[in-house]
Amino acid sequence: QVQLVESGGGVVQAGGSLRLSCAASGRTLSIYNMGWFRQAPGKEREFVSAISWSGDRTSYSDSVKGRFTISRDNAKNTVYLQMNSLKPEDTAIYYCAARNTPLGTFNYWGQGTQVTVSS
Repeated sequence: QVQLVESGGGVVQAGGSLRLSCAASGRTLSIYNMGWFRQAPGKEREFVSAISWSGDRTSYSDSVKGRFTISRDNAKNTVYLQMNSLKPEDTAIYYCAARNTPLGTFNYWGQGTQVTVSS
């Protein structure tokens, strides 16, 4: 099993920045990819970004590309999401996720951290 704990959420004004962290524990050697998803009120959960365990491959949704940066520190078993130029539409609960395979369903999830961007 893998446990994921997010931190770093909060309230920020539009144009501001936040950095989310996701600490993984347990069977971390089994992790292939880690990613971030978000869910806004009344909307479905959507993909934000993902990174391979080696860190050499990253992907982003079009809505955050150029503003968000995903990175990882394997020594700390931690993945980060640096969010710049935040917009009110970025307001959501952000979830960290991990999977054991390069493709397919993310099978481990954190509890989520709230990000609120005020206009």
